[in-house]
Amino acid sequence: MGRIEKFEDLEVWQLARTICKEIENLFGTTPLGKNFSLRDQMERSSGSIMDNIAEGFGRDGNREFHNFLSYSKASCSELKSQLYRALDKKLIHEEQIEHLQSIIDMEINKIGAFMFYLRKSEFKGQKFKSLKKDNKP
Repeated sequence: MGRIEKFEDLEVWQLARTICKEIENLFGTTPLGKNFSLRDQMERSSGSIMDNIAEGFGRDGNREFHNFLSYSKASCSELKSQLYRALDKKLIHEEQIEHLQSIIDMEINKIGAFMFYLRKSEFKGQKFKSLKKDNKP
């Protein structure tokens, strides 16, 4: 994996942004936009996916980043559940939920793979670089 300089370069963040845009599109094109409580929950959970990726990246340590990726992954599951609620209330159609859930499932898989990579990586994060130099015998 090449060196990533900013969170915007992460594929998992880019896909999370796409999910947010897709959810926003639902608000404007379906009755879901008028169900303010469910809309608010979906707005927050979809935003949480990308925001936690960004925040974890900013922590400069793999262990903390891994934790924030876990939060993002959980927000994906939360959003999937909310989509079922919207479907059950007949605020969205079956085709819309299938499309979105396939994107969300892809994000869950990509986040999981990235978490696995971080667990196996020898590089533990930028904030540990100076500690390693200082602790050399």
